[in-house]
Amino acid sequence: MSGVGKGVAAASIGKILQSKGFSVTAIKIDPYVNVDAGTMNPTEHGEVFVLDDGMECDQDLGNYERFLNCNLSGANYMTTGSIYQAVITRERNLGYEGRCVEVVPHICLEVLNKIDKAAAKNKANIVIVEIGGTVGEYQNILFLEAIRILKIKKPKDVLLALVSYLPLQSPDGELKTKPTQYAVRSLNAAGLQPDIVIARAIVSLDKKRKDKIAFNCSIAEEDVISAPDVQSIYEIPVNFEKDNLSNVVLKKLKLKPKKKDLRDWQRLAGVIRNAKKPVKIGIVGKYFGTGNFVLADSYISIIEALKHSIYFFKQNPELHWLNADEFTDSGNLKKLSDYQGIVIPGGFGSRGVEGKIAAIRYLRERKIPFLGLCYGMQLAIVEFSRSVLGYKDANTTEINPETRHPVIDILLEQKRLLVEKNYGGTMRLGAYPAVLKKGTLARTAYKERLISERHRHRYEVNPLYIEKLEEKGIIFSGFSPDHRLMEIMELAKENHPFFVGTQFHPEFKSRPLHPHPLFREFIKAAIAKK
Repeated sequence: MSGVGKGVAAASIGKILQSKGFSVTAIKIDPYVNVDAGTMNPTEHGEVFVLDDGMECDQDLGNYERFLNCNLSGANYMTTGSIYQAVITRERNLGYEGRCVEVVPHICLEVLNKIDKAAAKNKANIVIVEIGGTVGEYQNILFLEAIRILKIKKPKDVLLALVSYLPLQSPDGELKTKPTQYAVRSLNAAGLQPDIVIARAIVSLDKKRKDKIAFNCSIAEEDVISAPDVQSIYEIPVNFEKDNLSNVVLKKLKLKPKKKDLRDWQRLAGVIRNAKKPVKIGIVGKYFGTGNFVLADSYISIIEALKHSIYFFKQNPELHWLNADEFTDSGNLKKLSDYQGIVIPGGFGSRGVEGKIAAIRYLRERKIPFLGLCYGMQLAIVEFSRSVLGYKDANTTEINPETRHPVIDILLEQKRLLVEKNYGGTMRLGAYPAVLKKGTLARTAYKERLISERHRHRYEVNPLYIEKLEEKGIIFSGFSPDHRLMEIMELAKENHPFFVGTQFHPEFKSRPLHPHPLFREFIKAAIAKK
């Protein structure tokens, strides 16, 4: 089933093999006809993750980067749409030299071509390939067929792992293996047999359940890996090794480990298990709701970046979702004082904007640590312009194109592209450099003058208002090398313990063992708040 943990399982297997001395990379296959994830609704699909090269992709690429401590590229992501697009483009360019182009085998062979390219680009010994969706879905048939062809071509080099869920019907009941048996049967119907079954469940599997799966699914008992719920996803590689997963994989691939070093990860898992003192952080957003449930996946990179920094200080994350709309009622603003720090993340559109602006003013005036990301920074500029500069109708032209004070706007050269409906041409996507001003909080955090961060936005701080904002106390501590684009804004430390906004998305570059500098300093300020 979806959401069972395929992404973190894939990332964890990669981490374990990396710890054995192998160069590992990971690929996500999304079954959607969308060419990339950029047009997908975050409340439907989860967060859109952005790579250095500007590729908008599935959030699992974020898991791969965080676990493998690497920067991936568009070569590590494919969708049904991108594969069909590549095949059709090649056919139009006579790349098939007049042959009839068919779904099978040409679509499947293009999938394998992408896998080969990712392996070569990343100089990888081992490629982890995650097929999104579920076994038996119509959309996945071609990808399963591609793997079947790959197993025929390279039988000694391909392993297939199935991540399957074992339900527990009641606290005093037993784990049920029948859904897993049917999942394997569905996989068999596609011509594939799993070499390993990763058995997800609330609790660890006992020997009886392992024997049952092994017998009914035609695998050895040692090939059934227990994957119980854990406090943190960063415990999963350590958990897998309790069932000797690396030995199972390397034995089947006939590889010998070059080294053994998962100690840093084991230390991190120990910190997470033993952290007791909570750090209470609120996230004011609008992409949480999906029916009666909360979809944390909409902001997964922010959540993980916060955790990385809180674990860095050996404390326990206590994260709360706050709906931006409720802060349009001033009576609700006092709730923000219950938190040690507030994050206002990125987003698009008008919903929740006035609530976020009201929240930002409250945080600024009451000196509560604040971190604004992308849209969060832009709205901090709008709030400051209204409250301090006195421009009561100040706004971003994304919300009010007719505002007399467009403090956030699209640059002139981009407006022409927008009129032509060339929306991609108006987006800043991927990694861009920024220069940091000496003596600022940002420079202190990074300890470097020149940095590179990932972007996903269309609007910028309007150059016409920069001088006025600076005169009243805004410090633009980070800017593009040509000084045209404002990348980081902050208030002086003597005026506020931590009030920082970034035009980029620092959460995309945070790692479990290497927290992002700005998140780390934000959490440091939050811990200091009584």
